[in-house]
Parts: sequence; C-alpha cells; structure tokens
Amino acid sequence: MKKILVLVFLLQLSLGFAQIKFNVKAVEKFQKEINTEYADTKTSPLMVDDLASFNTLDFYPINEKFFVTATFVRTEKEKAFGMKTSTERTPSYVKYGEVHFTIEGQALKLNIYKNIELSKKKEFKDYLFLPFSDLSSGIESYIGGKYIDLKIPKGKTIAIDFNTSYNPYCAYNHKYSCPRVPLENDLNIEIRAGVKKFHD
Repeated sequence: MKKILVLVFLLQLSLGFAQIKFNVKAVEKFQKEINTEYADTKTSPLMVDDLASFNTLDFYPINEKFFVTATFVRTEKEKAFGMKTSTERTPSYVKYGEVHFTIEGQALKLNIYKNIELSKKKEFKDYLFLPFSDLSSGIESYIGGKYIDLKIPKGKTIAIDFNTSYNPYCAYNHKYSCPRVPLENDLNIEIRAGVKKFHD
C-alpha cells in the first residue's frame, strides 16, 4: 500500500497536479530585492530627482487571496507578433499559453507570452511574460497595468502570485520602452496586490 501511495504522488507531480503553497517569505524577498534594485544608481529605473529621495516602493499588503494555482493550457502553432509598446518599438512575442483560475468565485483567464529574442539566451529560455491590467489600474495601481515573471511549468498547473506583480519601468521614467498590456489581459476584478502606482 505504501508503495502505491508513493507512485500515485509521483504521478501527480509528473502531471503537474501538486499544489505549490503560498509563501509569505518569498513575497518579502521579492519586495526587498526590488527595493534594493531601485535604490541602486546602477540598476534603478527611477529619475534622478526620485532616486535622491527614494526609500521604498508602495506595496499592497501581502494577501494569500491573490496567490492562485492556475490551470495551464499550452497553445500550439501560435504565430509570433510584434507587441505594442510605449514607443515605436514592437518586439517579437508569441502567445505561449493560457492560464485559468478563480479569485473571489470569479472565473478568470489570462494569456502568457514568450519573448522570442530573450528566449534565445540560455538564462531566459524558460522565462514567460504575464502582463495584466485590472479594475485597480489607474486608481491605486499603475494605469498601464503590471507584469509578473514566470517560468515554463512542467505540468498542467502553474502558480501565479499577484503579490509579486510589478510596474513597467515606464511607470517611473518615460525614457523606457515598455510592452503594453494586450486588451485580452484586462481583468474585470480588482487585483489589490503587488506594487502600487508610483506617482499620480
């Protein structure tokens, strides 16, 4: 019986059904790392005046409600396209898959993308890009939406922690060229998690 249970557990892992738990420490680490990056003159996207007085970004309170284990649906035979940005630049992306999840009883869907050029680099070969906007965008959150960094899942589920969502660099400095959130990734719900807007 013990061997059978072990085999069932391993099968669940291989199929991607194993649940990844919410981790407050991981979110705190994310907040610390992004604050460190933004405080460093070598890595900060902030403008000079803002950097001089920078202490910390404004975060929503960490909330387990905005951590979801989503169903991941790989979309095959998608064609690459030029994603619109805040400038004339149109980097090549491809829709890699869809994620389906529920928050507050509401069924939601988002598309996940892969940057063609970035994926050619060894350290980014598993990187996925999740841009989204929601009902808080332009109120408490940045009007242009936010991003989440993900990795290609090994199974049929993927953990998404909106507590680690962050603003595009364009939210801090207009010199950057940032991908615009596709219309299909606009959620009809408030995602009160992650980094809040920087300026009105």
